[in-house]
This record gives sequence, C-alpha cells and structure tokens, in this order.
Amino acid sequence: MAADVEQTERLLKALRRRDRILSGVIRRVGPYQLKPRGRGFQVLVQAIISQQISTSAAETIHRRLQELMPGRRIVPEALAALSDEQLRAVGVSPQKLSYVRDLTRCTMERVIDFRRIAASDDETAIAELIQVRGIGRWTAQMYLIFSLGRPDVFAVDDLGLRNAMQKLYGIAADAKPAVYESQAKIWSPARSLASWYLWRSLELSDEPSA
Repeated sequence: MAADVEQTERLLKALRRRDRILSGVIRRVGPYQLKPRGRGFQVLVQAIISQQISTSAAETIHRRLQELMPGRRIVPEALAALSDEQLRAVGVSPQKLSYVRDLTRCTMERVIDFRRIAASDDETAIAELIQVRGIGRWTAQMYLIFSLGRPDVFAVDDLGLRNAMQKLYGIAADAKPAVYESQAKIWSPARSLASWYLWRSLELSDEPSA
C-alpha cells in the first residue's frame, strides 16, 4: 500500500541512518516530493507513449491526445472511440497504437482492474499489469511507484538508476543485475524512496555528496 507522510518520514530517517552516501544525496536534493498520480489508465497510456522517446516528445503526444478527449480526460471509452488515423495523427507510432489498443481492451473487459491492482501486493499487481501487450516489468514497476506510491519497489533494469548507482557506489557498468539488487537490499523497505533520490542525484553537480 502507499506510504503516508509519517511512514515516509520514518523510512527516510532509516535510509539516512543506514547509508552514508545516500544520506548525502538526500541532504542535497531536499524533501521527498513524489506524489502518487492515480488515474491508472491514463498513467499507463502515458507510460506506453513515453517508451524509447524523449520526454519532450512524449509530453507533446500526450497533450495532443488529451485534446481529442472530452474534458481532456484519457479514459478507455473515449480512446476506444478514436480511429487509428486519429491516433497516428497525434504521433502515436503503429507499434504503440497496438499497445494502447490492447490496454484499452484489457481495461474495458476487466482483464486488468485498477482497484484490484491497488489492493494487491506488488508482485501480484505486476503479474496483472504485464498481461497487457507492451507493458513489461519495468513499466509495471514505474506504475507501482508513480501511480500507487508503493514504497519498496526497485526497478533493476532502469537505466537511470544504474547510472546513478555506478556514479555513487562505483559499480561497474557491465555489472550483473544481482550486484545492483544486492546494493539495494540495504534500502528495503524504502527502495522506491531511495530510487527517487537516485534519479534526482543525476541532476546534481559533482560536488561531494557525503
């Protein structure tokens, strides 16, 4: 379940106590500001659109897609009513179009159910989400972190996390996933919070963080 404010503060104190390097990053980045976004269907549509393109390009496509929706709300029924030509016209590639169509179908047919996912443990939620074409484990993990606010998710395949851990902890670029997972164990049960600070660390200067 999502962490509340008091739990988040307790988790951050534990992270600072356990990991000197991360403690320095937390000090430099400042307060934890991740707010769960909800709106499961819209979040997953945006996640699919964002795959393998720049943030600015993804934001442009998302904005254009919103403009086709009544009230600018991306919901399954409204998206299902759009033609393939309309979706391609706003920048959705043919492959992503097939993914978005499958997500829409799975949502409308209750193959996936966002209330059920929200009530499930992390691994059960991931197993349900990856039934959708185009949603792999990484996308499902991002959904748990950014939409549901789950506090203890570590996406070992995330390139940003790997880059941050290589820089901060001296992990070799060709290290196996188990090396990253071993380092991340010290952050449990707050690996999502640690991940957020690791992502933010990439925006910091090279001033020592300890």
